[in-house]
Amino acid sequence: MAFEESKQDRILHVLNRLAFGPRPGDFEQVSAIGPERYVQQQLHPEAIAVPGDLSERVSELRTLHMSPIALFVEYQRPINEARKTAKAEAGDDKTAIDKTAIKDATKDLRIKQRIVMRKAVEARMMRAIEGPRQLQEVMTAFWFNHFNIFAGKGLDIIWTGAFEETAIRPHTFGKFRKLLGATAHHPAMLFYLDNWQNTAPGSPGSKGKFEGINENYARELMELHTLGVNGGYSQADVIALAHILTGWGLPKGGGGYGDGKRIRGDGGGMAGGEMGGGGMSGGLFPFMRRRRNFMPPAIDPSGFYFDESRHDFSEKTFLGHRIEGGGIDEGEHALDILARSPATAKHLSFKLAQYFVADDPPKALVDRMANRYLESDGETRAVLETMFTSAEFWDPRNYGAKFKTPYEYVVSCARATGVPIRNYRPLYGTMQMLGMPLYACQTPNGYANTQETWLNPDAMMMRLSFATALGSGNLPLENPPFEEDAEGGSSGGEMRPQPPAVMRNGGGKVNINFDPGKHGPKMTPPDPAQLAATLGEYFSPATANAVEASPTNLRAPLILGSPEFMKR
Repeated sequence: MAFEESKQDRILHVLNRLAFGPRPGDFEQVSAIGPERYVQQQLHPEAIAVPGDLSERVSELRTLHMSPIALFVEYQRPINEARKTAKAEAGDDKTAIDKTAIKDATKDLRIKQRIVMRKAVEARMMRAIEGPRQLQEVMTAFWFNHFNIFAGKGLDIIWTGAFEETAIRPHTFGKFRKLLGATAHHPAMLFYLDNWQNTAPGSPGSKGKFEGINENYARELMELHTLGVNGGYSQADVIALAHILTGWGLPKGGGGYGDGKRIRGDGGGMAGGEMGGGGMSGGLFPFMRRRRNFMPPAIDPSGFYFDESRHDFSEKTFLGHRIEGGGIDEGEHALDILARSPATAKHLSFKLAQYFVADDPPKALVDRMANRYLESDGETRAVLETMFTSAEFWDPRNYGAKFKTPYEYVVSCARATGVPIRNYRPLYGTMQMLGMPLYACQTPNGYANTQETWLNPDAMMMRLSFATALGSGNLPLENPPFEEDAEGGSSGGEMRPQPPAVMRNGGGKVNINFDPGKHGPKMTPPDPAQLAATLGEYFSPATANAVEASPTNLRAPLILGSPEFMKR
């Protein structure tokens, strides 16, 4: 089917920017309704039907739909208890407490725990590759990266999937304030940026790990999540916000959620028990509003817990605003201030324009988006619509001008080929080798999306190797994934030859091991003619001639490794 050149370019542009590239049939579908209508459809994903089999497969990922509390009770508490038992069995002989013995005692439990992260990775990739609500998937990845947490840090190995599922995904198009609040209350964020330990010095709950102010979350909340590095705040504002957020975190005891008694609100002492005499304890700040006999409240179902015994109830000045000591309401007031700031509007608009339009986005566009943000009280959908209907977004000079990140490249390859996928490990293993493993960016600023970060000779050679393996049918994507052993490798009979590609929580980082040179049985190779049609035959004359002159079995790899396909 022939397409008018200008319309063809516009179709491919929206499929590369609002989606992770076209799947078979997408080009014809967008041509039939027009790229402008496609944009409007994607801005309202609730009206787009999701295939029943995809919904069923996602629903079968049980851990994806569990609360942080339930995840802790099932996947972390048994490890804590096993460690405690191993230490108890050593008795008074501390030399008998061997790290190897503890490791052996928790081996099977650690295997079980890693599966939680594997399911989160598979759910993300499953929906990104097959889901029709593509802009929602793009925005889910965008916002997760914006509010990045590192899955390799302690409890976040089991909480990262829940963080994306409940704090990010439901708020991709709504008010930014709701998204900001959801991330601020989620245990995964509070654990990752250490706010669970943030305690007013001298407060009744100040002891042990909870000895003083921790500024980590307060700083990143302003620098990365809202105002931006040049957002007009000072170190005094960082300190003030840290004091405002004292007590925001997790319940004490049992390494997190202990026996779960306070979850049910039945009076168990999850957060350090009663205060006893109450009142001041000689600290630096007044706690005059504290109840004399404080009993911690029940834990929120999400796992969030506000500990009044560790909060600073003094009056504070934040970004020029007077905030009276009022407990948890202080934090909500601060989030309101941050979400409504013109600096936040500009920072978010710049990041969105950089992702969707150009590495160096036009200032006039960013300004219009920021104005729309303020006019709509921070509605993401309104800001996106302003961008997607702008002359700058539709400027042909911006077509194919964004270099794909490893995540975008791998997902777009899988979408373009349309190959059925049962085993996602070769895909996210490749992302790790390309330097972008899912949920494994250790720093809170997330992964960059600019060309200078990802375009280098070594990465290009690796991409070409992946394109060759996928285009030749030499990845075991259609095979069932294998079972894991204690170290994250494969085990068990005929499944053993498949490549190990398992996320591990150890040594301070998440590891994914995958060797494309040791793959299992071949998959069905993509048809090069169908692949070219899926991509709209948009290749340069040089690429088209090279593909045409090559043997049939090399045509699909050449298409997937072409300069045009590296960009979006």
